[in-house]
Amino acid sequence: MRLLTAGVTALAPAIWGSTYLVTTEWLPPDRPLLAATVRALPAGLILLTFARTLPTGIWLWRALVLGTLNIGAFNFLLFVAAYHLPGGIAAMITAVQPMLVLVLAALLIGDRIRYAHVAACVLGAGGVGFLVFKGTAALDFVGVAAALAGAASMATGITLTKLWGRPDGVGLLPFTGWQLTAGGLVLLPFTLSLEGLPTTISGANLVGFGYLMSLGAVISYAIWFRGIERLPALAVSFLALGSPIVATILGYLFLHQTLSILQLVGTLVIVSAVLLAQKAPAHVLPDNDNSAVSELTHISIREKK
Repeated sequence: MRLLTAGVTALAPAIWGSTYLVTTEWLPPDRPLLAATVRALPAGLILLTFARTLPTGIWLWRALVLGTLNIGAFNFLLFVAAYHLPGGIAAMITAVQPMLVLVLAALLIGDRIRYAHVAACVLGAGGVGFLVFKGTAALDFVGVAAALAGAASMATGITLTKLWGRPDGVGLLPFTGWQLTAGGLVLLPFTLSLEGLPTTISGANLVGFGYLMSLGAVISYAIWFRGIERLPALAVSFLALGSPIVATILGYLFLHQTLSILQLVGTLVIVSAVLLAQKAPAHVLPDNDNSAVSELTHISIREKK
């Protein structure tokens, strides 16, 4: 059952791995912050409109913190790193994220650090290196700092989401809507000040934005937060390494990019690291009958009741 939960959760980073293809083919060029903001904010507001459940009390600031770490700050730092570093270098630096989760989960949640976890961290970082590295490149300080900060943001977001859970009586989709809205609001001023709004929008742009809001935000983040609830924090963090694998495969299939033997080896190493990280259970919540898909289907009925 745990491997099934991990497989479902892995769909989220798989969808995120398609973001590069969607961005390059369907979205306005050179507007990564706009893409991140449109992906998060409208999706969050739509969920809040249907759920009609807003955070109260302690969850006012917790939702802001989680939305900033998991979505707003992470996306902003990721795009800064992408502008200052080659994609391969940025991916290798952000691959330290599971190692940070390993330490944070031990400190905040009490998860045990096992030899299998350490080995999985080393394998995961090495596999990403094989997958994306394509030669030497000068390291830009701003880019390196942004990549490390982005990894720290995601690692802290995963750990705190696991630690705090979600409030009683609040469904998975409203909880997802809180974070998407908070993250989008954090991104909005940077988008308006640094990029501005495009003067024209094409039909392809609308399709791309629609994809990012639906699959890329509402569905994928609901699946992701569901996985954080049911799996150890470290096991979830390793599933994020599936994004560069999917991005590489889609680039090969649709953008005529090449796949080297080294990249294939890197893919196998990453898969091995992910499987290794799913072992040695710690603080796993049991599955229940509600899934993200069923909540999406029945949310309006539940709320009317």
